[in-house]
Amino acid sequence: MLAEVPTHARPVERTAVLRQAAAVAGELVTALSALAPAVAGEDVPAESTSQSYFRVREVELSDQQAALHGALVIHRGLEDLCDAPLSGADLALEVVGMRQSVIDLTGAAPGTDPDAVAPVAVPEPDAEASLEGVWSARWLIGHQVHVLFNVCAAVAVADATRHLRHGDGAAALQRLADATVYVRGFPAAMNHASTIPADYYMAAIRQTMAPPSTDIPLSGRQHRGYKLFRAAMKDLLTVVPDSYDQLAARAPELAEARGALLEADVVDAERHITLAYSMVHLRRSIAQRPEGPDNAVAELRLMRHRRAAQYAPLIRFGDHYIADAVAGLRHS
Repeated sequence: MLAEVPTHARPVERTAVLRQAAAVAGELVTALSALAPAVAGEDVPAESTSQSYFRVREVELSDQQAALHGALVIHRGLEDLCDAPLSGADLALEVVGMRQSVIDLTGAAPGTDPDAVAPVAVPEPDAEASLEGVWSARWLIGHQVHVLFNVCAAVAVADATRHLRHGDGAAALQRLADATVYVRGFPAAMNHASTIPADYYMAAIRQTMAPPSTDIPLSGRQHRGYKLFRAAMKDLLTVVPDSYDQLAARAPELAEARGALLEADVVDAERHITLAYSMVHLRRSIAQRPEGPDNAVAELRLMRHRRAAQYAPLIRFGDHYIADAVAGLRHS
């Protein structure tokens, strides 16, 4: 089992713990590989430009294969975290998400979707690899961890919704808590991918995600794992659409569990804004529509505000200022 990483540890201690966790993940990969080999992701046709770029594929896997491919993503992620200058808080959130994914994938929880992400190998930088090679690999590794969290979160939310439909409140609460772990890990994994110099991102990476390097400009909207998560969240709210006060009156634990998940979802949107600003400042998004806002940050703010307005009555500390403003715009 992956160890917790103490955020207060000195750099040398932190690296040692991460290397130990990476070694454990490597042992898990070896043990799972002995049961059946990994699917060769390179042999599976990409279904989208996004899949091709980020080196992920979607294919039907057995429980063992899903666990193996998840462990491969975690192993590479942990190895890279040994050197990535990620903040202690984000490091803890990402490692906790990795730990939860190991529990879910190796536990073969009932209802687990057999369609899982199979990572295509990211080139291993050799001992003499340039920093630029490490940064390029990190961009892909962090995104693969993010995709893994998206898929696991989608499954956890779908499980919780199914349990609620069948009246199993205790199981639903557990799966909502599991989903919240993953959603809190979303921005941590994205920050992991982005622990590269902003000028290197602008000069070398950003251009590889838009024509002529790719058929179409890449954006988060194209990740199927994220689409599955958003669909699962929408379905959850059709089962428990009550306001926070209404739900707290009849099921206080469920109100808190749902609220924690929705708060994490809003915070993910907020942190995406600040991350984009740190990387591209006030430039336009490469995937932005001509009629859209003036820049990437403005577009991400609109996404955050729509989500915050939707969730305002559903969480304890909702952003009612934004909810009122959005409602006013709709009726103007």
